[in-house]
Amino acid sequence: MRRLVVLDAPSNLGLRPPAPGTVPGCYKLAGALREQRIVQRLRASEGGVVVPPRYDRGAWQPGDGVFNAAAIARYTRTLADRVEVHVRAGEFPVVLGGDCSIQLGAALALRRIGRYGLAAIDGSADFRHPGNSEHIGAAGGEELALSTGRGQADLTDLEGLRPYLRDEDVRLFGMRDRDEDRAELAALKISHATVGEIREWGPAEIARGVVRSLEIPVLDGFWVHLDADVLDPGVMPAVDSPDADGLLPAELAALLRPLVRSPRCVGLNVTIYDPDLDPDGSAAALLTDLIVDAFAEPEPGGADR
Repeated sequence: MRRLVVLDAPSNLGLRPPAPGTVPGCYKLAGALREQRIVQRLRASEGGVVVPPRYDRGAWQPGDGVFNAAAIARYTRTLADRVEVHVRAGEFPVVLGGDCSIQLGAALALRRIGRYGLAAIDGSADFRHPGNSEHIGAAGGEELALSTGRGQADLTDLEGLRPYLRDEDVRLFGMRDRDEDRAELAALKISHATVGEIREWGPAEIARGVVRSLEIPVLDGFWVHLDADVLDPGVMPAVDSPDADGLLPAELAALLRPLVRSPRCVGLNVTIYDPDLDPDGSAAALLTDLIVDAFAEPEPGGADR
């Protein structure tokens, strides 16, 4: 295995306030997972912290586009600088968010280097954009659309590199079966599998198929995005928008392991878990266990992938 490097990206810039006068608690994700000794258990190197700008929506009103856009753009470049260094060095960054807008940092970093794919394990498509919605605002629900070049130029065309990801290089799985974005994704030929389809075909089988589809010569590698809300709220209630009928831990484990163990996988980010909604720390323990187990060496005589 390549050397793992744990890097904190504690940005909450892409989420709406949970209540007036408050800020989203997902910026505490990295600290909570570090309390579970994730760095030591992964035997990872220390990558430090990319400190985000202050959360301040100012005078933003609906119709103004993505809120915190200037701060998100600035943070995306800074995070991309750090991710790029590790990937070019042959290291494997494990980026602890933060909300899903941190994925823009990884996407921009990889676009600077070459052509990379994305395997996104997420409870929703995060594909809201001006072409399909009148309600643009929270980048945490729009990062896949932004990464594929849909939306305002100050976020989609940083450094003139739009799009950071091509539609055909995206694999999305873990959406709920009722997700409204399914028809548009299918029309665009963005590969995706819902929870029901994952259960029908088998999570390990789907993951192996995704790996094969991304281990192709035209791609330089791929990144994995893990959103904690892919899990059912019965086991992971500590997210901003819990949605019933999600994956169970064993199903997520079967998906995640073949992805991160692929020699063509270059990094992972983890997002959306909110310690403010997890007073006893049990959800943090579960999420940490799943990540650590995904990287664990296989048992002697066991299948590696």
